[in-house]
Amino acid sequence: MLCVGIPIPNPPLSSSSPFQPLAMDTVLAIFAPPILSSSRSCNPSFAIPISLPKPLSFATSSLPRLHSPPSRNPGPFRAQVSVSAAQKTKDRLPADLIVSETKGPQSTIRLSVEVPPAISQECYGEVLDEFSKKAKVPGFRQGKKVPENILLNYIGRQNIQQAVVEATLKKTLPHAMSSVEGRALKDSVRIVTKFSDMLDAFSLQDHLRYDIVADVSPEIKWLDKYKNLKIVVEIDNVVKAESASERELNRRYKALGSLRIVTDRGLQIGDLVVLDIFAKTVGQNESEGEKIPSAERKGFYLDTEERHNLLAGFLDSILGIQQGQTRTFPLQFPETWDQDNLRGVHAQFTVECKELFYRVLPELDDTLAEKLLPGCSSLNQVREAILQRCKQVEQTAIEQATDNAILDQLNKIIEVDIPRSLLEEQGRHLYGAKLLQLQVDNKINESQLASLTSERAVNQFIKKEEENISKIIKQMLAVSEIFKCEKLQYTTDELVKEVENSIAEFKRNNQEYEEEHVREQVEDALEGAKVLEWLRENVDIQYVYK
Repeated sequence: MLCVGIPIPNPPLSSSSPFQPLAMDTVLAIFAPPILSSSRSCNPSFAIPISLPKPLSFATSSLPRLHSPPSRNPGPFRAQVSVSAAQKTKDRLPADLIVSETKGPQSTIRLSVEVPPAISQECYGEVLDEFSKKAKVPGFRQGKKVPENILLNYIGRQNIQQAVVEATLKKTLPHAMSSVEGRALKDSVRIVTKFSDMLDAFSLQDHLRYDIVADVSPEIKWLDKYKNLKIVVEIDNVVKAESASERELNRRYKALGSLRIVTDRGLQIGDLVVLDIFAKTVGQNESEGEKIPSAERKGFYLDTEERHNLLAGFLDSILGIQQGQTRTFPLQFPETWDQDNLRGVHAQFTVECKELFYRVLPELDDTLAEKLLPGCSSLNQVREAILQRCKQVEQTAIEQATDNAILDQLNKIIEVDIPRSLLEEQGRHLYGAKLLQLQVDNKINESQLASLTSERAVNQFIKKEEENISKIIKQMLAVSEIFKCEKLQYTTDELVKEVENSIAEFKRNNQEYEEEHVREQVEDALEGAKVLEWLRENVDIQYVYK
């Protein structure tokens, strides 16, 4: 099933301009699309989004996939020209650029560019020609060539110089980027030299210098051969079909009974109890610490026969409690607890018994079959039907656990220097998917959604979940590499069918979509599914029930 993220907007562009152009600023817009955002002088660097061919496919159907980036509005200090369009029609240069390449951290490449004077001089002439054609200079008919000195005085040398630097960047950038074309990640290319520094150093008789930084497709270093993987898949006994079917039958059976209030004894196994639960951490000196909100409940209904998901020792500590009584007792969260921040924590629990019930059940025989499962006429039919359903659930759980175990092992045997832009892009989409799910579940309204999509909220999420996001990216890169190395394929029919299903899902949920992005995501999902299928068949997998 295709997972869709809510696009998280980048910060809006500043509307104020650090430059003070004449009324002729509209002429600049006619002359050429502006390369720089209006707030460029406030920032130490500005970035130019580059649309380059997608160098990698990140995929797998069983993990949160890297979503194809949606079209995004450029953020502050981000240049507005699309270099991809310029790349298709690279201008001829009167002299060759001097470009040196240096590798940087987090899979970055720095390109140091030197522009010969001949190129700046050519751009200077083109800028003057455009101003001469478009400017309404007093004493000259529009479109008639205006002498250079008059045009300089009218437009202003600073404005002319600014336009020449912008034109030079626009003309040379596609050529400078040639060495990283196909390697640079989308929207990761930025000019890191201050525009003000380029203006100050600009001379028609000297080289114009600027530096570009781009995130490139990260290299994967395998610490071990993926074909040698030995996978141990731990399966919780709770999903075993036989025991799960008995629990489901018992749950349905108990639902047919009635509850009676216990008045003359304390809690015992088989009862249903309503509790208020409070918990605090316990310090080394036995002093009480902070509350543990995730462990607290009010009006909590506890079926004493369903103890498999309780903290060890909790049920034993409350047996015998009567309605209206309160008990306090210490417990320790195990190191295997789901919540990382509670693993190994010593806690003091306070439990108040609000209500206590026992069940009165009818005799379990064939007369209850229809009530237990409509369409069945005997207990044997009920048991068999429930067992078959539980076997399907068990198989799905085993497959999911296997995929997760494989991905965890892949994560351990590769090293990847993850680009920052890739980390942030994936983080945004994971956050968007999280918000979308909250919307689908009606857990947030429109005003809450607006506050949660702020740039600050997104950045906090990325910072907090950076380790998990990095793990997901590493797994996806590993999967993509295996797909390529093993020459795996999916059929056109599979692709078409999944694209149609995904688009239908978008329409059912009244969600906007771009068919090209949907197709890319489906390709990633199919690619991942093929890799996991191949690994399940070709690596050593052992199943252990716990």
